[in-house]
Amino acid sequence: MFTPKTLTTFIGAAALTALPLMGLSEGDPGENLIPEAGTRLPLEDLRSFAKVFEQIRQGYVEEVDDSTLLEYAIKGMLQGLDPHSSYLDRASFDDLQANTTGEFAGLGIEVGVEDDYITVVTPMDDTPAARAGLKSGDIILRLSGKSLKGVSLDEAVERMRGPKGSSVTLTIARKGHKEPFDVTLKRDTVRVRSVRSKILDKGYGYLRISQFQLDTGGDVAAEIRELQEGGELKGLIIDLRNNPGGVLQSSVEVADAFLDSGLVVYTEGRSESANLKYSAEPGDMTDGIPLVVLINDGSASAAEIVAGALQDHRRAVVMGTDSFGKGSVQTVIPINSDRAIKLTTALYFTPNGRSIQAQGITPDIVVERVKVTRLEAARRTTEADLAGHLGNGNGGEDRNAADRKREMQDREDWYGRDNQIFEALNVLKGLNLYAQRHREERERFARAN
Repeated sequence: MFTPKTLTTFIGAAALTALPLMGLSEGDPGENLIPEAGTRLPLEDLRSFAKVFEQIRQGYVEEVDDSTLLEYAIKGMLQGLDPHSSYLDRASFDDLQANTTGEFAGLGIEVGVEDDYITVVTPMDDTPAARAGLKSGDIILRLSGKSLKGVSLDEAVERMRGPKGSSVTLTIARKGHKEPFDVTLKRDTVRVRSVRSKILDKGYGYLRISQFQLDTGGDVAAEIRELQEGGELKGLIIDLRNNPGGVLQSSVEVADAFLDSGLVVYTEGRSESANLKYSAEPGDMTDGIPLVVLINDGSASAAEIVAGALQDHRRAVVMGTDSFGKGSVQTVIPINSDRAIKLTTALYFTPNGRSIQAQGITPDIVVERVKVTRLEAARRTTEADLAGHLGNGNGGEDRNAADRKREMQDREDWYGRDNQIFEALNVLKGLNLYAQRHREERERFARAN
């Protein structure tokens, strides 16, 4: 069951789901369900609903029980509000609760609805969808030959579910491809490791957050400590690309790890309970080292909270491309023991009061993901290649043409794999060099005075 502690956030990570949840709360199933005087539905509208209900009940080609019709009505009400409000039946409610652990059965893909089509928001790392090469922006036209145009998100998710090991064929329309193409995926247990880290270059670390689960804040802290144990950390890349979001509290904890104080995010809605503020506690785990945050159009919700907070506090340089722009808060309200509604109840804002909704985070430095090819340089001989050359005056090792070629190949390998990370690393080195020279200048000034 949800408790107040799980309040606010996590990702709906069923086989395929909508955009990540930004808010979770538990309430009395009957709480606030009776409208106050003056806000009741007009009697004529209720009569119209009753007439339609009865016509379907009596005249539809197949018999449908009253309970099912009422459930359809509830789904229709929520579906008509916005892309992220929905009805959670027993299966989807169970999935929502289970998914806070980051483990589920399915394809490992985040989807939304755009122009009546089921559209890929982002494939999750190391999942059937990612291994099959699905990309953000792909449109799923058909599932095993059946059209998904106009199909609700919940129904599409239900169709994509199935036992582990079973296969499903998606017909994909992709920008740049003249014709749709089929991709066959085998359903599997998806175990999402939300945080990974490594050292890219001496003193420069890389932290990848693929989504925000309940334990992501603690996992980030553990990865930072591990990076620091490897030696002095001079700069860090925080990679939030294709991160669909997740648990709000975890996004606050992640931002808090790099901030010494100040507001991280706040929410505003119609009810008093929807107006909340989250602030960082004293202490920056990284002691103010330079940070670069990478985002793209697959970075949504909680990922945008982190990027926006670090950008507003001038704690990090944000690089990449504009983020997705999902700045609304969904609250999960139980209706009974096994059903709930997911209702959009507020918008969230960055520390400087920016609403991300339908706009996204704009990077400080725009860097598109491209494939870069190095121009072949003419083969040259260096001083170190000459027979009988003198040694280095400071006793340093020789660097001949072969050494330089190996270094260049290493750089080319990085550039070819991910030019955005390569550019971010260069920015980090530049920031660190500037800070170091600034410190040295201040020290010389202090000694002179």
